[in-house]
Amino acid sequence: MSSFSEFPFRALPEALLPWYAACARPLPWRESRDPYRVWISEIMLQQTRVAAVLEYYARFLAALPDVFALASVDEARLLKLWEGLGYYRRARNLKRAAEVIVAEYGGVFPEAYAALRALPGIGDYTAGAIASICFDAPTPAIDGNVLRIAARLADCADCVDAPSTKRALHEALAAAYPPGQCGAFTQALMELGATVCLPGGAPRCAVCPAASLCRSRMHGTARELPVRAKKQQRRIEAYTALLLVDPDGRIALCKRPESGLLGGLWALPNAPGARGPQEALALAEAFGAKPLSLAASAEYTHVFTHVEWRITCYRIACAAPEGKSACIWADADARAAHYALPTAFAKALEHLHLEQR
Repeated sequence: MSSFSEFPFRALPEALLPWYAACARPLPWRESRDPYRVWISEIMLQQTRVAAVLEYYARFLAALPDVFALASVDEARLLKLWEGLGYYRRARNLKRAAEVIVAEYGGVFPEAYAALRALPGIGDYTAGAIASICFDAPTPAIDGNVLRIAARLADCADCVDAPSTKRALHEALAAAYPPGQCGAFTQALMELGATVCLPGGAPRCAVCPAASLCRSRMHGTARELPVRAKKQQRRIEAYTALLLVDPDGRIALCKRPESGLLGGLWALPNAPGARGPQEALALAEAFGAKPLSLAASAEYTHVFTHVEWRITCYRIACAAPEGKSACIWADADARAAHYALPTAFAKALEHLHLEQR
C-alpha cells in the first residue's frame, strides 16, 4: 500500500469535473456562491443527512436571509428555527460568527482561509469549503468523505484520523486544485463521497469517474479502507423525564444548566437515574408541580455522539400551577412559536402521545 504523497492527485480534476457537471444533484445551496448561503448549508450538514437539512435550510433562510438578520436574531428564535437538527452549539456559533462578521467586516465575509478559520464554529473543513466554493481558493475541505475517497484512491492504509495523515492529504490535494474551478472540484469530491465512494465498505466502483485512477480498486482493497482509529464505546446514562400536564393541556418546561450536554436549552423536567412511579411523583413535586395521577409511562433511547441516554418518561396529570415554580407552563401554540425542545425530550411527547406541533 502507498501514501498520499505517492498518488497523482493532479489527475483527479480531469476525471471528476466533467462527471460533476453532468451528474451533480440539484441541491439548493449549489445555486449560489453567496458565502452566507454556503456557510449555513455546511454548518447544517455537519453530522446531518442532506434529506433532513433541505427543509431546515429553506426555512432558516426565509427567516434569516442574510448575515445582518442572523447577527440580530433573538436566541430563542434562532434555536426554534434549529429545533430538531440537534447539536445546538452549531446554531449559537452561527450567531456569534455573524456578530463578528457584522462588527469587524461590515457584514462582508472575509475571503482569506485564515480569517474564515478564526470565526466561531468554523473549523478547517468549513473554512476550506467556503474559501474554495465562494472565493475560488485552492483550499481543500477535508472531512470523512474526502478522507475515505483519498485512502481508497491512493490505497493508503495510514490511519485517516491521525493529524499527520490529514496534513499529508491536505498538502497533496491542495496542489491538485485547478485554478478557476476550485469550488467545482471541492463539490465534486463531496458528491463523489455522497453518491459513489460510499462508506461501510460499499463503493460503487462500476460508476466511479475516478475508477481508472483508483489503486485500491486495482488491488482489491477498497472495502478495507479507510483505516480509522478504534472508536470509544458510548457512555450509557439513565435519565428520568417528566411530562407534566396541567388541566389546560399546558406542559412544564425548564431550562437545563448552561454547561454540559444540551446546555441552556429548554427541556422537560428531568433528573439523572431511572426512577420508579412513586419517585417520579416526588420528582414532580420537587419541580414545583402538584401531581394528581400518573397517566402513562414509556422508555426509549436517545444517542448522542459520545453518550447514550436511556430515558424513562412519565406522563403525570397535575393541578393548575400556583406561585413560583422551577418551570414555565406552555401550551402547544406557545411551544410551536417560542420554545425549542431538543429531540431527546421531544421523543417523550411522541411516546406519551401528546401533540407537539
